[in-house]
Amino acid sequence: MCAQEAFQAQRSQLVELLVSGSLEGFESILDWLLSWEVLSWEDYEGLTLLGQPLSHLARRLLDTVWNKGAWGCEQLIAAVQEAQADSQSPKLCDHWDPHSPHPAQDLRSHRPAIVRRLYSHVEGVLDLAKERGFISLYECDEIRRPIFTSSQRARRLLDLAMVKANGLAPFLLQHVEELPVPKALPFEDAACKKYMSKLRTTVSAQSRFLSTYDGAESLCLEEIYTENVLEIRTEVGMAGPPQNCPATLGLEGLFSSQGINKDADTVLVVGEAGSGKSTLLQQLQLLWATGRDFQEFLFVFPFSCRQLQCVAKPLSVQALLFEHCCWPDLGQQDVFQFLLEHPDRVLLTFDGFDEFKFRFTDRERHCSPTHPMSVQNLLFNLLQGNLLKNARKVLTSRPDAVSACLRKYVCTELTLKGFSEDGIELYLRKCHRDPGVADRLISLLKATSALHGLCHLPVFSWMVSKCHQELLLQGGGSPTTTTDMYLLILQHFLLHSSPPDSAPHHLGAGLLRGRLPTLLHLGRLALWGLGMCCYVFSAKQLQAAHIDREDISLGFLVRAQRAVSESTAPLEFLHITFQCFFAALYLALSADMPPSSLRYLFNCHQPESSLLARLLPALCVPGARCKEDSVAVLLQEAEPHNLQITAAFLAGLLSQEHRSLLAECQASEKALLRRWDCARRCLAHSLHKHFHSIPPAVQGEAKSMHAMPGFVWLIRSLYEMQEERLAREAVRRLNVGHLKLTFCSVGPAECAALAFVLRHLRWPVALQLDHNSVGDIGVEQLLPCLSVCKALYLRDNNISDRGICKLIEHALHCEQLQKLALFNNKLTDGCAHSVARLLECRRNFLALRLGNNHITAVGAQVLAQGLRANASLQFLGFWGNKVGDKGAQALAEALGDHQSLRWLSLVGNNIGSVGAQALALMLEKNVALEELCLEENRLQDEGVCSLAEGLKRNSSLKVLKLKCACGDVNFLALPPCPEHGAANSQGR
Repeated sequence: MCAQEAFQAQRSQLVELLVSGSLEGFESILDWLLSWEVLSWEDYEGLTLLGQPLSHLARRLLDTVWNKGAWGCEQLIAAVQEAQADSQSPKLCDHWDPHSPHPAQDLRSHRPAIVRRLYSHVEGVLDLAKERGFISLYECDEIRRPIFTSSQRARRLLDLAMVKANGLAPFLLQHVEELPVPKALPFEDAACKKYMSKLRTTVSAQSRFLSTYDGAESLCLEEIYTENVLEIRTEVGMAGPPQNCPATLGLEGLFSSQGINKDADTVLVVGEAGSGKSTLLQQLQLLWATGRDFQEFLFVFPFSCRQLQCVAKPLSVQALLFEHCCWPDLGQQDVFQFLLEHPDRVLLTFDGFDEFKFRFTDRERHCSPTHPMSVQNLLFNLLQGNLLKNARKVLTSRPDAVSACLRKYVCTELTLKGFSEDGIELYLRKCHRDPGVADRLISLLKATSALHGLCHLPVFSWMVSKCHQELLLQGGGSPTTTTDMYLLILQHFLLHSSPPDSAPHHLGAGLLRGRLPTLLHLGRLALWGLGMCCYVFSAKQLQAAHIDREDISLGFLVRAQRAVSESTAPLEFLHITFQCFFAALYLALSADMPPSSLRYLFNCHQPESSLLARLLPALCVPGARCKEDSVAVLLQEAEPHNLQITAAFLAGLLSQEHRSLLAECQASEKALLRRWDCARRCLAHSLHKHFHSIPPAVQGEAKSMHAMPGFVWLIRSLYEMQEERLAREAVRRLNVGHLKLTFCSVGPAECAALAFVLRHLRWPVALQLDHNSVGDIGVEQLLPCLSVCKALYLRDNNISDRGICKLIEHALHCEQLQKLALFNNKLTDGCAHSVARLLECRRNFLALRLGNNHITAVGAQVLAQGLRANASLQFLGFWGNKVGDKGAQALAEALGDHQSLRWLSLVGNNIGSVGAQALALMLEKNVALEELCLEENRLQDEGVCSLAEGLKRNSSLKVLKLKCACGDVNFLALPPCPEHGAANSQGR
């Protein structure tokens, strides 16, 4: 293969190489190509257009060089190597004649060395050139535009000298020769080295201890950190073969995945509140600061969005990095210049974008790193790449706060799904070094599925660890709902802040009454903060809310980490969910709050202000027009996702179980009952409104409903209230054939809520929960509603054999259930006996899809036994497993006389000629099968010929797909016959 052909064959790798660094690196390559005369001046001008994505310029360069032949291709590779060597070593041994008769030509042939010489002196050279009349003030200002680095300014000056005939070129040639040769790389300068050391020390100090959930004690992050389930978000709905499970990553692979947008440089990590996003970033920063990982970055700058929004004055990039993260002790301009020149060595992390009160927009663009702007414009332009292009950014957020507009600027999107079952156990063992305590806690969780389901979120695992004594002493009274758990942690903090032996050892009215003023103070502050989108409170704000030392000593307010410089000892709630809980507690207990104001928690007269507002009707509360008090205003201004959490907590606090406790602390029991009545009316009516918005069914199809945003939280609120009658009334009129809840962040807790409500449906429903975090615990939580499901879809839910065996054990007694879709999970041969029993016992079962799991020939042989006794199955999906020839033989023998199966997929199962021969014999006998999918196997010519022979005696098959793993497509050309119709097979 010649150099030009090899060049073209490696084009995609070359593009990645050219765009992997910064624009500075790309322009360095152009310098070498210009100096070697590979590029003409016209070529060069076409490759330095401002505003073009680096990937576009890289492809244009490859096209230009390829057109110049093999020599040009070889020179580009050499230029890349020279540019890389230049970035590693400052030694460019190059000299030129300062009095050359062809100065412009010498400027071009020695361009890389001249750019290096000009790097630290370009400002002085510009001033001197302007003073001597070689360049105008306008030309000088154009070269000094803030978007250009020192190297880029040097190149623009050289570019100008190439086209001006006024003596600028000989002036530069002479003057640059007199400049000192650089002796060190910029990051080896004393200022940069000292700043890197200081930054590592600062970030290490901020990250070493985990205080996200607890200000009373400091947990060493290294000792307690437990990895969460981190998955790459996949695009669905595209044509093609069935997709594999989303790739699961460790933290070390955060930047290794192939991005969906190669021109972007932001990694987005989404997860529900309490899923561990902040802790993940803290671990990343600690690994970098201690030199154990992410060493491709020389600088890491961590920021908190909740604190950034407190900055009122305009900020430049330099002010953001130095004033609000780490200040250089010397050489500020040199350090900042290096950051601008080498953005690919910089990582910025922004935690909690959902707590940033400004919604993302790309309408206002800024490119100057030294020009001050509002903090929101600064953040938005950093994320877009208008500022510090090619610097890596990691952004964390709850899913609801991420807009389609923001996703345009995301390179890779990852979903943080919380702890796996093994992760929960590992975390608890790390928290409790006493094996006996850890064993008892883990046994308690496994025996209490509701509590176990909550713990897949790390914040709940922390609560269980914190309240382990209370949990182990309660015996059978373990928490069931989220509200139960937060009341338990409240009891824990109240008991530990009380003098020994002065308080009861349970959450009674006396314990609450004794600290009622503190709880109301904290609740009022929490509610005000939600309404103002404020999550970090200054001393002045705390004083205005009447928060004193006694209130702070309870432990729910802790010192904010990485506080901005303008704040004085700011405090924040342990976690955003605690702020929502205290706001709900205030709404339930405050004596001066009109019950009618609660309508704004679920509804608002301005539809655009809240997502829930569009779901919930204004007629929930009977009586006179509501009073526009301060509480109503705050509820109208709160962020929708925080409003949803608060609404769920309020529903739980007003439940019958907890209402009696609050009534003993409430001056007016009548007011509390009015609030309960308001909440339950709103919930019931809102669900009815939601169901009425479902469009009518298409003729001939079942009525289908795709859950709108907020639906899951409405169900969660019903579950928190724990009223069977209310749940029954809420869904009594729902008549849909298909309920779709894909990509809705449904975990075990949401499964418990869905089962609590959906089990009261009057008509069977197909429940689709694809692409969620159900897991084995969630499957167990769904069992109460299995009797009303006619189909259950659980694709991509991290389910293992244990979960499926429990599901099938119940499905054996659910005659309505006729379809199961379990592909893209973690199933092995261990579930085969349960699935076979389902096929044997259920005579009306229609569809089973087990694709993309880990089932081998052993499991296939067991399943074949169930198929022999089954006479109803119509669809069997087995793609992406490992059944091989033996498994294919077993399945083929079982299906030879099967009277109902119409569709069979064995794609990608490592089936060879022997398996194909068995399937051919099956085709000779089977008179029902209409479609057989065998792509991505090892059939070879012998196997294909066997299938062709089998088809000659087959009268039912309409579609046969045979695309081989090698990429070839085998077409079976068979003459039509009366039994087959016009075409009895198709190859694809």
